[in-house]
Amino acid sequence: MTLYTLDNTAIEPVNSEVIRISDIKIIIIYTFVTIFTALFGAIYELFSHEVYSYYMIYAFAIPLIMGLTPFLICRFIMKKELPIVSSYCWNCSIATLTIGSMFKGVLDIYGTTNRLIYVYPAASIILMIIGLVGLIKNKVQAEKQK
Repeated sequence: MTLYTLDNTAIEPVNSEVIRISDIKIIIIYTFVTIFTALFGAIYELFSHEVYSYYMIYAFAIPLIMGLTPFLICRFIMKKELPIVSSYCWNCSIATLTIGSMFKGVLDIYGTTNRLIYVYPAASIILMIIGLVGLIKNKVQAEKQK
């Protein structure tokens, strides 16, 4: 399938075997967020007078396990791309869960609680569901076109 621009210039579709600049950017962003979250947790707990929170210690695992790993599997092993809306919702879900985990860790270290802590997992789950519904909807539409 050939795509055309407004001036009728033909654009060939991108080969899924080629590593694109956007793929490298996504890998760098997920890696940076994972490293930043790990360093933030380590430095925050260094100055927390030996009070620790597992939410802060393991907050780095969320962008690593839910972000970088699925992206690498989906893009390079399965050779698939996620629809843009599903990708955005999934990324927002990861960000929400990571920030919520860090916030819960801060509150644990400080020694207090907050009712708003329950909003983060709920919002993250809603965003995940929206992303997965978008993915399924896109897959169904692609099957109908065949």
